[in-house]
Amino acid sequence: MPLLDRTRPLPTTAPPPEPRPVPALWLALLATPLAASANSPVLILDDIADSFGVRTATATWLVTAFAWAVAVGTPLMAALLRRRGLRVVLRLSATLVLTGTAVVTAPWLPLAMTGRAVQALGGAGLVTAAMSLAGTVRRMGVITAGFGMFGAVGPLLGSLIADTTSWRLSLAVGAVALLALPAVTRRADPDAPRQTTPFDARGAALLVLLATSLVLVPRASLPATTAALTTVILLALHIRTRPAGFVPLSLLRTRTFLLSTLLACAFSTSYFTLLFTVPQLLHDRTDWSTSTIGVGQLGALLTGSALAMTLAVVANRLGHPRVLAILLTTGALAPLTALLTPWPSLLLPVATLAVLTTSAGQATLGVLAVRSAPPPQRPTAIGLFNLGYQLGGAFGPALAALAVLGPA
Repeated sequence: MPLLDRTRPLPTTAPPPEPRPVPALWLALLATPLAASANSPVLILDDIADSFGVRTATATWLVTAFAWAVAVGTPLMAALLRRRGLRVVLRLSATLVLTGTAVVTAPWLPLAMTGRAVQALGGAGLVTAAMSLAGTVRRMGVITAGFGMFGAVGPLLGSLIADTTSWRLSLAVGAVALLALPAVTRRADPDAPRQTTPFDARGAALLVLLATSLVLVPRASLPATTAALTTVILLALHIRTRPAGFVPLSLLRTRTFLLSTLLACAFSTSYFTLLFTVPQLLHDRTDWSTSTIGVGQLGALLTGSALAMTLAVVANRLGHPRVLAILLTTGALAPLTALLTPWPSLLLPVATLAVLTTSAGQATLGVLAVRSAPPPQRPTAIGLFNLGYQLGGAFGPALAALAVLGPA
């Protein structure tokens, strides 16, 4: 029997190759149809209301239900991503999108609202997965600029689909995201580390209750505000006893994360309020047709999205202080112009400024917020940051309904 040759190294198993990064365009396709689905009812609310036999302001509950589900679903999906991994989130999200798309065709408003909420929960999971794979401001900028572009196309696309087929089919455009699933699943790392600590169900329930109360504040101010304040107290007490739970205390004490999330919420609220208000103001102040208003808003939003992508690309060269100064300036100009201008022609540039601010802000502030968190908490940071952003998507339509449509 030959002796072992100790001069040669023992054979070793080669480490598995690093997974290739998912191309940013696939991530954008996975995430951004949610924006088109959210905005597709903008120009057809009157048709939806007539179909259900309700007022137009009441029909905006379809939009609010969608935004609420995205808001509460985002941190829940982030927790699932942290505990069970990417592929579980993608499979569950796809199932929810398909189920919600089937249910939203129901002839009763409450059931259609349920379908919209289920769609939105699935979309929230797809967005969370895409943003967790982004990593850089430039790749995040592709996703958020895609949000702006799909959001821009959404109102006109919804109107065209409603005119040619049915408004119910216009609410199914979010299912386009499922085309990206094979490419993302194939390239994503299935063996990423997962959290094994017990799930903080009480913290999750309190956060969902808080988000729900905040969404209802514009529609039921006193009871919703009371519920929100009560929930804040209960959540704060819970966080003191469970500092590493569903809402980590260390994240709330991170100034960069907190300010980034609050600012993203403010930008988002302004954008979604103007998205629904500007078409109505143009309808009231001009003799433009619905399709003309839709085309004009589409051009304005696409311009803003392109500018947002450009700003995200040069953000590193400009530096974060300059980028934030630009965003604060455009973010203030948009609502002030809409409020004060006597010229309807300036309302379309308002939409450009609004989408520029929210898209570039989500990219820049999102990366800042996530990088400020320790690596194990970054999925949680993504979820809570997106919760702040998506709350604006719930506040905005409700504020628009109060401003130009009257109470529901």
